[in-house]
Amino acid sequence: MSGNSPRQSIYSLTFRAHPWHGVPLGENFPNRVTAYIEMVQSDNMKFELDKETGILRIDRPQRFSNHCPAPYGLIPQTLCASRVAAFCMAKTNRVEVAGDGDPLDVCVLCESNINHGNVLLNARPIGGLRMIDGNEADDKILAVLDGDLAYENVEDINDLPTKLVDRLRHYFLTYKEIPGGALPCTEITHVFSREEALEIIRLSHEDYCEAFPSLNQKT
Repeated sequence: MSGNSPRQSIYSLTFRAHPWHGVPLGENFPNRVTAYIEMVQSDNMKFELDKETGILRIDRPQRFSNHCPAPYGLIPQTLCASRVAAFCMAKTNRVEVAGDGDPLDVCVLCESNINHGNVLLNARPIGGLRMIDGNEADDKILAVLDGDLAYENVEDINDLPTKLVDRLRHYFLTYKEIPGGALPCTEITHVFSREEALEIIRLSHEDYCEAFPSLNQKT
């Protein structure tokens, strides 16, 4: 079916696209990505996309006072599976690391105030945090909102203030903690550059295409 057929236009007006499977990559992928935002700074609940229905679900209340420091969500048509895990093992010299089986996470820095999740935005990847949760690769891609004047000159994570990166590291190392419970087995092994972020995004899309060969749509 052609990209602009009348039938497809009626379909797109009638049915809501699944945020993981139904959102196109865009023409400049992976240098520019579409991000589906699940959570914003003001949320005191942990929201997460329900992968079966495509509806945003309450995962749990935020158990401590730390809040997500920037809009946070996923990159459509990505999956952390065997290729992402192999890349993580190569970079860390670890063994028996698996992908976490989820879409690739993305945290989007912006000056603008985004009031709620369940929105799409365009972002430029600038680097990321190599996180291992248990024995699963759980990379956090860092990006900036495309067109945001405060971040227009940020091309790589090294352009960010060190304290901001430290704040992001602290959030992701603590956001799964439960008061009175055992500490989660998470660690951040590296802060990586834009080039590594782009490679991880590419690998995660390849993992996605292997898992869902009939759903891939490049534009």
